[in-house]
This record gives sequence, structure tokens and C-alpha cells, in this order.
Amino acid sequence: MGNRGMEDLIPLVNRLRDALSSVGESCSLHLPQIAVVGGQSAGKSSVLENFVGRDFLPRGSGIVTRRPLILQLLSDNTEYGEFLHCQGKKFTDFDEIRKEIETETRRLTGSNKAISPVPIHLRIHSPHVLNLTLVDLPGITKVPVGDQPTDIEYQVRDMIMQYICKENCLILAVTPANTDLANSDALKLAKDVDPQGLRTIGVITKLDLMDEGTNARQILENKLLPLRRGYIGVVNRSQKDIDGKKDIKEALRAEKEFFLSHPAYKHMSEKMGTPYLQRILNQQLTNHIRDTLPAFRSHLQSQLLALKKEAEDYMQFNPNDSARRTKTLLQLVQRFAVDFDKLIEGSGDKVDTVNLSGGAKINRIFHERFPYELIKIGSDEGKLRTEINYAIRNTHGVRTGLFTPDTAFEAIVKKQISRLKGPCVKFIDMVSQELTTTVYQCIDKLSSFPKLRDETERIVTTEIRELETKCRDQVMLLIDIQLAYINTKHEDFVIRKGWLTINNIGIMKGGAKEYWFILSAENLSWFKDDKEKEKKYMLPLDNLKLRDVEKGFMSSKYVFAIFNTELRNVYKDYKCLELACNSQEELDSWKASLLRAGVYPEKVAVDGQGNGPPENLSDPQLERQVETISNLVDSYMGIIYKTVRDLMPKTMMHLMINSVKEFISSELLAQLYALGECSALMDESPEQQQHRVEVLQKHAALKEALAAIGEISTSTCTTPLPPPVDSSWIKPSSFSHLLLLLLLPSLPKNSAASGKPGIRSHAPPVPRVPSAGPKSSPNGSRQPTSQQNRTPALVPR
Repeated sequence: MGNRGMEDLIPLVNRLRDALSSVGESCSLHLPQIAVVGGQSAGKSSVLENFVGRDFLPRGSGIVTRRPLILQLLSDNTEYGEFLHCQGKKFTDFDEIRKEIETETRRLTGSNKAISPVPIHLRIHSPHVLNLTLVDLPGITKVPVGDQPTDIEYQVRDMIMQYICKENCLILAVTPANTDLANSDALKLAKDVDPQGLRTIGVITKLDLMDEGTNARQILENKLLPLRRGYIGVVNRSQKDIDGKKDIKEALRAEKEFFLSHPAYKHMSEKMGTPYLQRILNQQLTNHIRDTLPAFRSHLQSQLLALKKEAEDYMQFNPNDSARRTKTLLQLVQRFAVDFDKLIEGSGDKVDTVNLSGGAKINRIFHERFPYELIKIGSDEGKLRTEINYAIRNTHGVRTGLFTPDTAFEAIVKKQISRLKGPCVKFIDMVSQELTTTVYQCIDKLSSFPKLRDETERIVTTEIRELETKCRDQVMLLIDIQLAYINTKHEDFVIRKGWLTINNIGIMKGGAKEYWFILSAENLSWFKDDKEKEKKYMLPLDNLKLRDVEKGFMSSKYVFAIFNTELRNVYKDYKCLELACNSQEELDSWKASLLRAGVYPEKVAVDGQGNGPPENLSDPQLERQVETISNLVDSYMGIIYKTVRDLMPKTMMHLMINSVKEFISSELLAQLYALGECSALMDESPEQQQHRVEVLQKHAALKEALAAIGEISTSTCTTPLPPPVDSSWIKPSSFSHLLLLLLLPSLPKNSAASGKPGIRSHAPPVPRVPSAGPKSSPNGSRQPTSQQNRTPALVPR
């Protein structure tokens, strides 16, 4: 539409405010506006009433404004008021407006001085106003009254901060002329959030109440205690004038006469008074809107973009169209299946950067939790050796065996394998629980339709429980299979490890040398060292036998030899391999281990059942047998643990995880249809109905707001901001500065630097002003207080 002019900007913002207020305050609080800030009885309400030319605000002692009042003034040919909470109702009687404000205030705060941050929206149309949007905030108070909480001061300041900390909010700091301006609470709060004075406008009220012979000329000329945007002086009605129903028009004429006739102000009377203040606020708010409009447009666009997908989904859903309900049901189930698959497979569009979930947690169970549970069941070494001791002795019975019995080994191994059932069952439970949790994560997106969500949850969790039972049976079967046969011929079954010396290698070929030997059920291997990285040789055990070798005269080693019964070379060109140990016990242990591996002595036939002499063996021999079986158990259980760690995740993937994915993608929809209540499944919850309406309303409001902004040309010009001034004379409030740091950690924290002890201000000294109020004369006019009650004047005579 082109450039419609700056005068349309404020009505535009009012349209945006109405549109956005209907869908929540989160957007509307970012709209450009003017916040009126001041202490109790500073004259804020009188200034607003003078703008309108009507009495419409509640009056009384103490804190009267107990909820923020967002006041929109619109220039119009007719005069009436409208409340956002009473849409469609026009108030032509301004006494009724006051009563409605009081009623609406009591509705949330009660009748005993409590406060609430929820604003009241009032729009006034009048031919006597300029376009303005102001927020009348509760007066800054110090002492709680009535049922106000003890921290009422903190609550009021916090409420004020919620508005004035916004960068697009102008601050109208109202201060009475008969108080110390340098200690003004309004200016202190403004200083905290606007240290450069870019948004602060000063208003001096009660100029007619100053002591005789004193004036605020230098203040209003912005020479003493300067502000960047300066000050404007106004004269309001006294309480007696208000009680006497003095007409505001008459009061405005008296205000004009006051400035024209006062010797200190007559030279600047055209820049004083309520009409001038209204024009300046209109101009500055218009300029401010013009400056902040691009950023506000970006803010609305980002909100619209975040809402677009959800709003489009709701637009396509018609709760009364059965075909649309069926299509939505199909889409929701398909989306549920896709979401579940993505969470399990880890291919989701949104990656959680805070917690593990879905497939990642199951993977952790596979490779961290389950191996840890297996380690936990491993009995301590002392207990295991005690069990082996008893098993050997019970196997031999009344006789004492020469060789380590196989029966004792199998008994111990089977007991260890049986203990795997506990960790395996726990493993199944953990995976099942995580699958159920993943279902809950995905099913939350069906919360708009409670019946569909409940039925889907019931069907899928029932299927998971059935698969869990099936998986548990399969795992128990795998463990029973391991118990059924102890395979001591397994290639990884290590019967013994230890250091041996190859004793019969000639000096020309390197001589005798020590190696690390590993005896398994299939072969005898030796390595350079016990790190088992560099293998020297691997000798198959087929057709091997062992024989004793006599100990040499000068040798301290105990030697035995291994040879091939078919007279083949055992190692390179050697017919036998002589292996030497350091002790007789070690020799006996190696011979027993070779016997278990099937390498028998050359002349002795051993049945392994202890059919030897009936003499009792000594404890050392029993200890050697215990050591041998302990090593065998460790080796065999290592194979079992490796097998179980490999098979359990595979079993869970096949029988549970893949089956649940397949069920959700192919069977779930059929089971939902089988219920015969497809229409009832798609009934929305009341909360969802309300949420859908709110989303669509907010989406429409944002589009309307952006369309309205698009009608305004950005080529309009604004009045430049006045140059900076030294405002270090304003003493920062320690409380408000702390509150500011809590609310706005991103704002500069050096705004109160000038108030630190030991820092001298370069501003002129601040004279004190009277703190006592005026006395009324018999005819109702206000007179200065007596000389006895006076304090030094604002400006010296």
C-alpha cells in the first residue's frame, strides 16, 4: 500500500497487540510500548487521566494499581472504552470503566492489596487523545500492608523489570518535584536497564508544590541532573480537586496558566504541560516503533516458522470427516512405526545430545551392562579353589587318585554355567524395559487421541511381554545346551600355560632357550614371551607321547620329552622335544596337563579314575590337582563367556527387537482395525481440542500481524536521538541491580559503576528538596508548607 505515514504505526502496534494477546502474552510483551514507572502517589495515574481528559482510574491510599494496565489510546471521532476481557462491549461511562478495572483487579488479587503480574487491557477511543500505548505499573512500595507478602517490594520491582528490561519498551520515569530527584526509584530502575539513557523520558510532577522561592528550572532545562531524552514538567490536580470533581479540562487550562505565569518556566512553557508530553510521547513512541519494527518482524517470523508444521497438520484434520479421521489414523500409526525404528536404529532427525535413548541404550546393555553382570557372578579365587578341592576328594572317594579327575572338572564347570541364568534373565528384562520405554517415547505423539494412545500402548506392550517370554525360553535352552556337553576338544580350550625351556637344541643353533608355552586340546604352541604376540611354533598333539628324561649331573632342571609314535620329526629336524621345568611339582603338573590333552606316557596306561596304589597322597599333590582344574575351569568358562556374550545380543535382536519392529510396522494397524472402534479411537481429548484451536488462532494471528507490518513502508524518517549526557548522578539501586542481574544476565553489569564507593561523580552536586507535602488553604488551593517544615530547595534562590 506504500507509505501510509508514521501516524499509522501506533494503531498498527495496537492491532498486533490485540491479535497476539488473544493467544498469550509471550508475543505481545515484545511489542513497542511505554511503561509508566514511579513511586506511590508520584502522579502516574493523574498523568494518564490528563491524557484522556477523563477520570477513569481507581483512586485511594497506598498501592492502588495492583495489576499492570495496558492502556491503548486511539484518536477517534467517538469516545468510549473497550476491555480485551469484555470483547464486544463498549463503555461510554468512564465511571463504569473504573469499576470494571477494580472488579477485574479483585478477581485475581482479592480485596486486600495483593498484586498480580497479569495485565488488564483497556483501549480508549477519543477525539481528545493522540495515538499512544502505555503500561501503568504498580507504584514502587517499601512497606507491606494488608495481606501483602513481606517481599512486596521485591515483587513490585520484579514486575516492573519484566516490562522495562525489554529493549523495545520506552520508560516514562515519573518523579515528584518535592522529592530528592537524585534518589528517585523510577530513575534508578531505568538506569539499571537503560544505562545509556536511550529509552528513558523524565517526567516531573507536582511542580506547584515546591517551596516558595524554589523551582526546577535547571532540571527541566536538562542542565542539572541531565537525561538524554530530557524532562517534561506537568501539573496535576490535587486530591481535593479530585474529590471536588474538578474538571480535567479546567485543570489543563490551570496547568497552562501556571507555566505561562511562572517566572522560572514561562520561557519554556510551550515545552511543558500534559498536551506537550502527550505529543512528545506520541512522536517518540512512533520513532521507537519505526526503529524496532525490523527486529520485531524477525521475531514474529521465527515464531510463525516454529508453528508452521503443527498448524498445517491441524488444518488437514477435520474431526467430523470420517475419511479424514481414517487417513489420520493411518498416518499416525505409520509415523509411530517410523519413529520407533529411528530411535532403535539411531537414524532419527533429532539427535538427543543430553541422554542416551532407544537403540543407544540397548547397545550399552549389550556391550557394557551385560558383560559387567557376567563379571559380577565370577566367584572369588579362594571359594573356587575350595569347591575344586572338595570336588576332587569326593570324586576319588575312599581312594587317592594319581591323576586329576575329569568328573571334578565337569562338576565345577556345570555349576559355573548354571549361574549364567541369572545375568541372562536380567539382560532380557533390561532390553525389554528399554523397548517399552522407547514405545512410551514414541507414543507420546499420539496423546492428542487418548483412546488411540491407550490401545496402541496396550497392544504393543502385550506383544513385547509375549516376545520376552519366548526369548527367555530360548536363552534357557541355549544354557541347557551348554550344560549338555562339555567340549574339552574346543580349539580355544587352553589346558595349561607356562614357561618351559627347550633343552635339546644345540649350541650352534642357539642353545637351550626359554619360551612361553600354551597347551590346548588340539596343539602345543610356544611364543617368544607371555604377551603371546610372536608365535614361534605350533605342534599338533596327534600321535604324540611323552617320556621321562633323567636329570643331568650338573643340571638343576627337571626334563621330560615329547616324541612322535610314527617316528616323524617333532620340531624341525628333531625327533623329540626335550622340555625343562624348574621344579618337580611343575614337571608333574605339565605331565598331568598333557595327559588330559591326550598325550600319554610311553609305557603307562592311565584310566584317569585313580586306580593306583591305595596310599594317601600328600597335600601338595592335591594342591597341584586343584591348580590344574582351576586353570582348566578358567579356560573353559572363558570360551562359554565369549559364546554367551556373542549369542545373547543376537538372540535379543532376532527374537525381540526385530520382531517388535516388524509387529509395529505390519501388524499393529490390523489389530487396531480389529477392535471395530476406529471412529472412537480418533476422538480428541478436551486438552487437545483446546490446544489445536489455540495453535490455529496463534498461527492466524502471527500471519495477520506480519501482513499488517508488511503494509507499512520502512522508508519513513525518524527524529534523531539527542546526544549522550552524563547521567552518572543517578545512584544505582543495589537491589534493583541485583534483580537485573538475575533477570538479564546478558545486559552490561557496569551500569552502576558510578555508584561504587570511592568513585567521584563529575556531575554537579545534588541539592536536597522538601520532603513534606503541602498544606491546603481554606479555599481549596494548595500552599507551600511553612518555613519550619522546609528543607533546602531543589534549586537555590
